Amino acid sequence: MTLRLLAVHAHPDDESSKGAATYAYYRSLGAEVLIVSCTGGERGSILNEDLADVAMAERDLAGLRRREMTAAQQTMGIQHLWLGYQDSGMADDGGVPKNSFADVPLEYSAEPLVRIIRDFRPQVLITYDENGGYPHPDHIRCHQVSVEAFRAAADADRYPDAGATWQIDKLYYDRIFNLERMDAMYLELSITEPDSDLLEPLASARERMSEYPNLATTHVPIGDFLEVRDDALRSHASQVSPTSSFFFWPNDMVRKAWPYEDFQLVESKVDTNMPESDLFSGVRDDA
Repeated sequence: MTLRLLAVHAHPDDESSKGAATYAYYRSLGAEVLIVSCTGGERGSILNEDLADVAMAERDLAGLRRREMTAAQQTMGIQHLWLGYQDSGMADDGGVPKNSFADVPLEYSAEPLVRIIRDFRPQVLITYDENGGYPHPDHIRCHQVSVEAFRAAADADRYPDAGATWQIDKLYYDRIFNLERMDAMYLELSITEPDSDLLEPLASARERMSEYPNLATTHVPIGDFLEVRDDALRSHASQVSPTSSFFFWPNDMVRKAWPYEDFQLVESKVDTNMPESDLFSGVRDDA
């Protein structure tokens, strides 16, 4: 049996900050991994003041972000598809732009993802929670489209022209940014390098996440793939500074403190035991 994992993200770069090591880990085990980017990130900002391709970013940010996504895809060794919608930008008092991803009615925006699911036939789907991980309109719509397609793909009465039905076994939400992880890294660094400049940003991250509920059910062991994750994220140079203290930590410290990426099992059609260390638990032939 070929194991297949589908992860649905709002913008190019989200796949690298939220799961790249997991995708590389499962590729190393022979699983097929497909990333779907719902939008092209056209309304994003240049978030790296030292960006080498700043001229292209100012002239054609959408084109640059496609090039960055290709580089990240090659780094992770995964498959990738664009859902084809326009970035909605951050909502303001005027709402989201007309015909952007968050503006398109759900019944229409879910159909292309249903087609992808029925063609790719994954056992596992990863997406965001109801708040989108953070309340960007595209992240929230990504959640809605993913859950809608998860259900509709298995229903012969829904989108009958979108291919033969397929039931995904397990639905997960990303819980990679969590307080337990930050606590573990802060403790490890405070012991091994009590004078480190990274303690302050870690403390700030812990404070921001102090109200986050501990919802993770599944801790995927990705310690050997942290460098792949970093290289994939650095591919998105317009969005991430290579010196970012939010995204990049010493990998040797991370391997000691918290060598996992974390997910919440939301719905399962197969039996599994909690907590999990494998997204395919209950799906594998030897499970």
